Amino acid sequence: MCRQSATVCLFKSPSRQQRELTDVAARLAALPDPRERRGRRHALASVVLTAACAVLSGARSYLAIGQWARHAPQDTLARLGFRAGGPLGVRRPASSSTLRRVLMLVCPGGLADLLGHHPAGAQAVAVDGKSARGSRTDTSAAAHLLSAVTAGRTVSQLRVPHKTNEIAAFTALLSPFDLASTVVTADALHTQREHAKWLVEVKKAHYLLVVKGNQPTLHAAIKSLPWREVTARRYDRQRGHGRRETRSVRTLTVTGLHLDFPHVVQAVKILRHAPTSRPAR
Repeated sequence: MCRQSATVCLFKSPSRQQRELTDVAARLAALPDPRERRGRRHALASVVLTAACAVLSGARSYLAIGQWARHAPQDTLARLGFRAGGPLGVRRPASSSTLRRVLMLVCPGGLADLLGHHPAGAQAVAVDGKSARGSRTDTSAAAHLLSAVTAGRTVSQLRVPHKTNEIAAFTALLSPFDLASTVVTADALHTQREHAKWLVEVKKAHYLLVVKGNQPTLHAAIKSLPWREVTARRYDRQRGHGRRETRSVRTLTVTGLHLDFPHVVQAVKILRHAPTSRPAR
C-alpha cells in the first residue's frame, strides 16, 4: 500500500536501477495502473506525462491540462506515447475527464518514489517541508509537502495530512531508502529523540539537527556547555540579499559531558552577525 494513501500503489519500493533510468516513461512502467483493464485507451505513462508537460507549460487545472493536450501537435503526442488510430493515423490524446480521473486515482507516493533520485552513496540528505504554491483553494488549505533532497535533486516527498504535522511523516518519508553512513539534516521541528534513535539504530545513519526554543531543556543544556574553552573556531563572511553576514562556528565533542540526547557525539554553536546597513543619502 501507499505510504500516504489507500489507493493502488507500488508493491515494493523502486530499485536503484529503476530510479536511474533516463527515460521517465520507463520508470512509470513500474507503477500499477489503477484502472480496470476493460476500456483502457491510453497508457498510464502517457496520461501522467501529459499532465506533467501541461503543468510545466502553465496549466493550473484539469480543464487547462485537457486543453493543452487537445492542442498538442501530433509529434508531441507521439513522443508522449499516444497511439495512432483511424485510416489517417491521427493520434488523439486523453480527454479532460480521463486525465482528471487517472490523476485522482494514481498513487502519489509511488510517483514520488519512482521519479526521485536514489540517495545511495550520497554524503548528506536534507529533509525540509514547504507548502506548495497555488495549491490553496476556497475549501481546503494549501498542500504541505515534506521532501528529502540530496545534491540539488529530490529523493522523494510526501504530502503531510492536514490533521498532523511534519513530525509524523519523517520516518515514512525516509524508510524505503538505504541511509547507512549518510548524514541526515533537518530543522528544529525534527529535533526529536525518536527521530535520532531511528536514524542511528534502524537506518545506521548520522544526523545533524538544529536545537532551538522548541526543546527548552536541551537548548539550555547546550548553552551551558564549556564553549569558552573551545579554541578552534571558524569564521565565514558572506554578502547576499543586500547585507553582509559574519558567522562564527565552534565545535565541541560532548560524549563525556552527559548531554541527554540519543547518540549525540558533537555539538556545534553558530553565531551570526549581520550589521544593519545605513540608508543611502
